[in-house]
Amino acid sequence: MHDAVWLNCHLATLRDGYGIVRDGAIAARDGRISWIGRRADWRESAAVEHDLRGAWITPGLIDCHTHLVYSGNRAEEFERRLKGESYEEIARSGGGIQATVRATRVASESELAAGAARRLRQWLAEGVTAIEIKSGYGLDVETELKLLRAARSLGDRITVRATLLGAHAVPEEYRGRTDDYVDLVCGEMIPAAAPFADAVDVFCENIAFDRDQTARVFAAAQAQGMRVKLHADQLSDSGGAQLAAEFGALSADHLEYSSEPGVEAMARAGTVAVLLPGAFYCLRETRQPPIDALRRRGVPIAVATDHNPGTSPMCSLLLAVNMACTLFRLTPEEALAGITRHAARALDLQASHGALEIGKRADLALWQIDSPAELAYAFGSNPNVGTVRSGEIPRAAN
Repeated sequence: MHDAVWLNCHLATLRDGYGIVRDGAIAARDGRISWIGRRADWRESAAVEHDLRGAWITPGLIDCHTHLVYSGNRAEEFERRLKGESYEEIARSGGGIQATVRATRVASESELAAGAARRLRQWLAEGVTAIEIKSGYGLDVETELKLLRAARSLGDRITVRATLLGAHAVPEEYRGRTDDYVDLVCGEMIPAAAPFADAVDVFCENIAFDRDQTARVFAAAQAQGMRVKLHADQLSDSGGAQLAAEFGALSADHLEYSSEPGVEAMARAGTVAVLLPGAFYCLRETRQPPIDALRRRGVPIAVATDHNPGTSPMCSLLLAVNMACTLFRLTPEEALAGITRHAARALDLQASHGALEIGKRADLALWQIDSPAELAYAFGSNPNVGTVRSGEIPRAAN
């Protein structure tokens, strides 16, 4: 006996390509997928039967790169960029990340959690069932822990992977003393964050941390048994992709300026490339990530919103999918794999999430569409008609 079965539906399993099963059925037991196949082959029984009337089912979507917990916004900087200032100029004048840090440090943990919960509603409405949330707007031990705890508090609504991004920028009180701040991150922040964080990230860039400093942070993280990720080669070719690969990083994210050797290293290491078209769009970048090289080398390509208050205030993973297709020329099939199968791998969730397979979590997204490509095509729309999380329906289908 299965707990529930969904019948009269089409499945995009995402196990290999779209993995389409037309007129299918999928069942769950104890929160896991327990049967999947054609409806004509269903011979078993379930306590509850759901007739989906021809809707499509995909795995629950996964946003594998967000900065969801923070206070304030940076609409003023949006205006400044439109008047000609660059991201680097704004950052060096005390804006950018530092502006969000100032607002975030004075916010309480409950205020931060409440703000993140409000923002999260749109992800939930689009069928997202797992999300990565980075810290990085505290830049001191106390506030970074506050951000990680606030991220963890959302775990009753969605699967949360929390990432420590203490090395996001050098705080104002450490200006001119970057190595001293790296000492703090390595010696105090990472050990204190280990119970709350699944991974450690670094912004490796000429306005943040260089390769040697990044390597020190990664070594400290791995000494605590934590996986690493990297903001890599967004503004320049700093060798970030290669460095991420050297440390076996789960993912290297952005990658606009990554070189062929960097892509080759990622392929050997199994590091996922995470494309962030929202930041590319907001910063009016013209240098595209090396998509052809990533394809040639077989590097898994994920797509994410990079939601943050400065350079990608995007709250729609479906919009990120369309932008990845339109701006980076991914196919809809590649983009959908990028927010399911490959996004799961970028968060080390591939054993339980990202595809419709027996034994994986029964996290399902239900769609009123004619084909999976529609999820990439109709930007600004939301055809989601229901979500299932661990075999349970958290909200009624429309």
